[in-house]
Amino acid sequence: MEKYKTLEEDVPGNTSIQKEGGGFEIAAGQVRVPKSTGQAFSFRKLWAYTGPGFLMSIAYLDPGNIESDLQAGAIAKYKLLWVLMWSTVLGLMLQLLAARLGCVTGMNLADVCRQEYPRIPRYILWLMMEIAIIGSDIQEVIGSSIAINLLSNKLIPIWAGVLITGADTFTFLFLEQFGLRKLEAFFCSLITIMAGAFLYIYIRIKPDQGDILIGLWFPWCQDCNKDAIQQLVGIVGAVIMPHNIYLHSSLVLSRIIDRTDRIEIKESIKYNSIESAIALFVSLLVNLFVVSVFAAAFSEPKYADTASLKVAGDWLYENYGLAMKIVWGVGILAAGQSSTMTGTYAGQFVMEGFIQIKWAKWKRVLLTRSIAMGPTIAVALLATNDLDMMNNWLNVLQSVQLPFALLPVLHFTSSERIMKEFKNGKAMKAIVWLLAVLVMGINFFLVIVFVGSDQAWYTYLVTSVILIIYSLFVAYIALGPGKVLKIKMYLARTFGWREELIIEEMLRRNSLTYLPDNVHAL
Repeated sequence: MEKYKTLEEDVPGNTSIQKEGGGFEIAAGQVRVPKSTGQAFSFRKLWAYTGPGFLMSIAYLDPGNIESDLQAGAIAKYKLLWVLMWSTVLGLMLQLLAARLGCVTGMNLADVCRQEYPRIPRYILWLMMEIAIIGSDIQEVIGSSIAINLLSNKLIPIWAGVLITGADTFTFLFLEQFGLRKLEAFFCSLITIMAGAFLYIYIRIKPDQGDILIGLWFPWCQDCNKDAIQQLVGIVGAVIMPHNIYLHSSLVLSRIIDRTDRIEIKESIKYNSIESAIALFVSLLVNLFVVSVFAAAFSEPKYADTASLKVAGDWLYENYGLAMKIVWGVGILAAGQSSTMTGTYAGQFVMEGFIQIKWAKWKRVLLTRSIAMGPTIAVALLATNDLDMMNNWLNVLQSVQLPFALLPVLHFTSSERIMKEFKNGKAMKAIVWLLAVLVMGINFFLVIVFVGSDQAWYTYLVTSVILIIYSLFVAYIALGPGKVLKIKMYLARTFGWREELIIEEMLRRNSLTYLPDNVHAL
């Protein structure tokens, strides 16, 4: 068999895979995979599926995560490594659900949401994901601008680095012209640069290996203060990003499979799961390097309050010389630039899936970058010392938005109507529902912590109203559109309300099918 190629080369009669606005797009059916030969495992087939998981894993290595890691090391030393590990494991479970949904239905999570939810809840979900993407984009801009500032020896101020970072995304879009597999290879090379940079620092600093093992396998935080507990909660928000679940369900569609063949579907789920597990294991190692390095490096109590990407670079320069500062800056820059692009793709899939608006990617980048850079430039110019506080708030934002990805993917992958024989088992459903309850508990804790106890009465009033609205919408998503319709029908019959619209919506949902013929099956 020839090497894997894009769909345009592989499938006769397909004249173009160019979308409106020009340029190569990550879309369904672009990479050929070998046909099943009955082997239990094939490295060749795994290689064909390698790519989407590593693109997805970049969100676990963005500058927001790196800063959360170094702050966890500075504040709690090695005591929160177990939180990092299990957050990554839980994140993997959610990513596997997203990949399973895409493999079985041939649709991404946003597409399924558009079909399953009524118009208003659908638009609210879309807005929530757009807010999460913009928040993540701000973290990436800040991280990249700090890296540019460090690498230029502070000749380029942070506000100028923000402008450079905002503009350079358009340069990276040209890489799409070379094809999907080469684009995937480029992202993997950025992950390799990150891993190499942080591994080099890890080797030079030499953290205590015994303390690392204890921190990983003993789930406790002895003598942890309030700051350490807040950092524990922040790790969850930094590691598991909601829009990344939507992204992964789209990326797996780039592989051509015959969805009329259950064996091919099973193999697709298997190889995507293996590749995703490998990718997130690599991301866990990189995050572990950062936490461990600064648990050892920031041994003095003063660093607990000042730990940040910029302070870390200055500390490495003062104690280990210019080379270490450059290595740190290169690692942060690779993290910022790679996560910038994956965030752009997440925005593309979310917008197209929820509201079926297909913008040229340069227009979408221009919009999201403009929104993201506004508050970032303002903080960079007026309150540079508050960049770390902004990063903390953005991690909270990601945690608050997580139910709007977690609950839909759980409902859809547990539905026999949607997934048929590939639906979640009882054990998986129980585990993910426990995760959902945990996330909600974390969110309420974050609200209490960040609002504080010495605020004006109107602050508590506004917070309470927002919290009630948020809780009601999460409850709606948690029940699922099917159960909500049944509740509406019960109330309509009890109080004599009109039933026609409810019946119409029930019939529409029951008529939906998720077993499309794969027109590219070979």
